[in-house]
Amino acid sequence: MLYQIYETQRSLMEPFADFAQAAAKLYTNPLSPLGHAPMAQRISAGYDLIYRLGKDYEKPVFGIQKVAVDGVEVAIHERIEIDKPFCELRRFKRFSDDPATLTKLKNQPAVLIVAPLSGHYATLLRDTVKTMLKDHKVYITDWKNARLVPTSEGEFHLDDYVNYVQEFIHHLQKGYGNCHVISVCQPTVPVLAAVSLMASRGETTPLSMTMMGGPIDARKSPTAVNNLAMNKSYEWFENNVIYRVPTSFPGAGRRVYPGFLQHTGFVAMNPDRHATSHYDYFKDLLKGDDASAEAHRKFYDEYNAVLDMDADYYLDTIKTVFQDFKLVNGTWDVKGVDGKIERVRPQDISATALLTIEGELDDISGSGQTEAAHDLCTGIVRKEQHHVEIKGAGHYGIFSGRRWRDTTYPLVKSFILEHHALDEMPQPVKARPPKAKPVPKTAARRK
Repeated sequence: MLYQIYETQRSLMEPFADFAQAAAKLYTNPLSPLGHAPMAQRISAGYDLIYRLGKDYEKPVFGIQKVAVDGVEVAIHERIEIDKPFCELRRFKRFSDDPATLTKLKNQPAVLIVAPLSGHYATLLRDTVKTMLKDHKVYITDWKNARLVPTSEGEFHLDDYVNYVQEFIHHLQKGYGNCHVISVCQPTVPVLAAVSLMASRGETTPLSMTMMGGPIDARKSPTAVNNLAMNKSYEWFENNVIYRVPTSFPGAGRRVYPGFLQHTGFVAMNPDRHATSHYDYFKDLLKGDDASAEAHRKFYDEYNAVLDMDADYYLDTIKTVFQDFKLVNGTWDVKGVDGKIERVRPQDISATALLTIEGELDDISGSGQTEAAHDLCTGIVRKEQHHVEIKGAGHYGIFSGRRWRDTTYPLVKSFILEHHALDEMPQPVKARPPKAKPVPKTAARRK
């Protein structure tokens, strides 16, 4: 019932939000008489803020049309490689007319970025993708809004997530011989499971895994997010946050954890910060600071766009990752696409290098949670295991923004290059690429 009430309220608010948007433009348009009224700019700013607070935020687009590769502009064509019921494997194909640049692009590593399925869309990693495109062939998992998936497509469990990741890895391996995998936040757990299962079967595993800010072992330095999942029972989550999709959507009747509830939780974590941000936006409009106002719009267009998660997947994650700690306890069994049940054994991974990255100020995945992957992957030789803590970075700072571009990305790039199989590329490079930037002793993996 709550979902239906929310949708009714949103429908009622929609015309008021449209009116506020129109009024804001009327009071700023120099050709409008209202634009010359006393306090016109203040009134316009107020209406603009009302519009931003009341509008419906749709799924953003990546919008990456070009990147610069060593000073040469390269065109980007975004396309869907694999279309699954709950996810699209999205590729960012690069094109260039410069022969030298084209050769360079062909010889660069292929990378699968596994985006989180935890409320926001994959476009939250837009900066990650855009930066990676300078030196890599990039693919990303673009998870679908569960309320748009008809019930005829069946349920979606955490096991299905793991199976999707394996299928996508196989797809890249078929095209390039092998690949590298980067997981950000929530997917660190299913990605580690997927690679573990591949290793246990004797399959070729990715050349490297980079895990950033994820809850491999949520018992370490638990955050407010972890505590909520740990302190409430499985039944509490099932009875209080799971609702059926209303009839107005293609996924009518599907049990989901609604996006609007997730968004409420996001805001509740830092209400004062969001209130201050919106007030600053109002003041920027009054001052005519268009750059700051636009930066606010871009951030909240992304932050306020949320998706519904299938209930089975969400509840599986709560129980497996945050309550039973099945990965670290060695008790996680995954059902494959063939119906076979397999035990997840990270210790079977031996041919994949591991890099874990944490943010010093991360309030989503606490200190040590991602680093815990090293204690599980005992089959990987120590020299192929690296851990880095990014000083001054919060959760989003390790994969987006200045710290990502200036500090994290150079480490990731060097790590991937160091473990890239150049001898398998169609045109070998004579000189070996530079070693990954040494990890400072204070941030290095403890032996």
